Amino acid sequence: MSLLDKLTNDMKAAMKAGEKDRLSTIRLLRGYIKNASIDRQKELNESEEIAVLQSAAKKRRESIQAYSDAGRDDLVAKETAELEVIQSYLPQPLSQEEIEKIIDSAIAQVGATTMQDLGKVMPVAIQMAKGRADGKTINAIVRKKLAL
Repeated sequence: MSLLDKLTNDMKAAMKAGEKDRLSTIRLLRGYIKNASIDRQKELNESEEIAVLQSAAKKRRESIQAYSDAGRDDLVAKETAELEVIQSYLPQPLSQEEIEKIIDSAIAQVGATTMQDLGKVMPVAIQMAKGRADGKTINAIVRKKLAL
């Protein structure tokens, strides 16, 4: 079952249960996926659908930060609720130890030794993480390991 099918089934369940906030978020996510499909002029595969949801989650995290800096607790709560729904459809994120193992493997694979090799390590590490780790987190750990 594709992610879009799962969203459709969950949308129906949320309608029947009267969960208005969850329903609006699911409708929004379905729209994001359909728009991305239209933009690319093809059906999205599962990894592309997950990338769309990761982008939506990243936007929510940035909005939460901006709203909390501005003291808008009402909007922080709304964005946090949406983020929780989005995260329920994303794959389970990797732990810190798992990310470090992947990065160690990527560094060994490309033979990186200095900070100048950052550009070689990042694409390999991100590919190995397969969307289960944030690029910022991967970058910070790679920089820390290559700086040693």
